[in-house]
Amino acid sequence: MKFLIGMHINPAVLDALTDEEKAAIGDGHGRFIEALKESGEMITTQALVDPSQAAVVSVRDGRPVVTDGPFLEAKEYLGGFYLIDCENKERAIELAARIPDAAIKGWGVEVRQVMFADGQLEA
Repeated sequence: MKFLIGMHINPAVLDALTDEEKAAIGDGHGRFIEALKESGEMITTQALVDPSQAAVVSVRDGRPVVTDGPFLEAKEYLGGFYLIDCENKERAIELAARIPDAAIKGWGVEVRQVMFADGQLEA
């Protein structure tokens, strides 16, 4: 089963972290990535740029309308994700709990099963 583990970041919390805490988070992600590769559960992982660099696209009257920045006004934003392939949701949750972000108050790690990929329904 495939799962997307999304890491939601609150920029105020990020700004309050020390350089050492930020380095520890990065080191923790490095260890987590290696463990996922060793277990064969890693598909991919990506970090995303700050939402201030995002573009929101909608279509109105058949024409694309582009707005700069994030669409929703929220404290948190999606900072990155892991796409994994594991046995079940319980295993995905177990893995998500090992991500350093999960231990930081004000941040969240979300686990969602992939419903389809390449046109194939999986759930």
